[in-house]
Amino acid sequence: MNSQEYIEVSIHIAPFSEENADIVTAGVSELPFESFAVENPYLKCYIQKELYDAQALKVVLSGLEGMDFSVDFAANLMPAVNWNAIWESQFTPIVIDDKCTIKASFHEGLKRTRFNITIDPKMAFGTGHHQTTYMMCRALLQNEDAVRGKVVMDMGCGTAILAILAAKMKASQVYGIDIDAVAAISAYDNARLNKVGTRIETYCGDASLLQRGSYDVLLANINRNILLQDIPTYALSLHKGGLLFVSGFYLEDMPMIIGTASAAGLEYVSHDSMDNWCCIKFRRP
Repeated sequence: MNSQEYIEVSIHIAPFSEENADIVTAGVSELPFESFAVENPYLKCYIQKELYDAQALKVVLSGLEGMDFSVDFAANLMPAVNWNAIWESQFTPIVIDDKCTIKASFHEGLKRTRFNITIDPKMAFGTGHHQTTYMMCRALLQNEDAVRGKVVMDMGCGTAILAILAAKMKASQVYGIDIDAVAAISAYDNARLNKVGTRIETYCGDASLLQRGSYDVLLANINRNILLQDIPTYALSLHKGGLLFVSGFYLEDMPMIIGTASAAGLEYVSHDSMDNWCCIKFRRP
């Protein structure tokens, strides 16, 4: 039973916008928060009680001075509850194009698809079930020839859904990187749970770790601002003919993402969308 006590930090953003919330999220992500939720005009951040450091948060937020918005925050202790039970009640299985099922270990009696992924909770909030996750999985399924026998990198791997799917699609080696140590550990555990642990290596860090190797396929389901910052690094780490799939941003952000990728030497191939969220496929010529 997971009854860990958590602190909820509510960061008030004025004026509020999704872009400003992304900027704040990118800033506070260096602290050991486990998850974030955007609730206009707040960014809500969740962290284990013993890991919360108000002074460290103040220092990070002070680094945002000079932006065209202001922030202030309040922190409240949340009552100890069984987050696993809440997670279970909110996590419904999803099936992608009748080819891939993402479920939890407690889901039984489901029709099996070609690829079946089991994810168990390690982080207190969130199931990874989002339009961007769906589209990234669909992109992999539509590019099976580009994955089979190849080296794949999952940037911002989270619970490792994409890394696990790539491994099950017979990628020769899969790597995952997440800036959150809890997520990196969760990714490792989920890889073992899905019996692909020998072909997936996970690390805690940022895009600077990409210089350790080069890749045939790079997956990055993060957010617009991180993508704009890191796409040049992604491009450098791709083999000639390699593919980059990015998501975590809105359709109206496409021109900015494509422009940054083009400047980094990548070619736009195609894109997908769901509920105004976007996923783009690029190739390194």
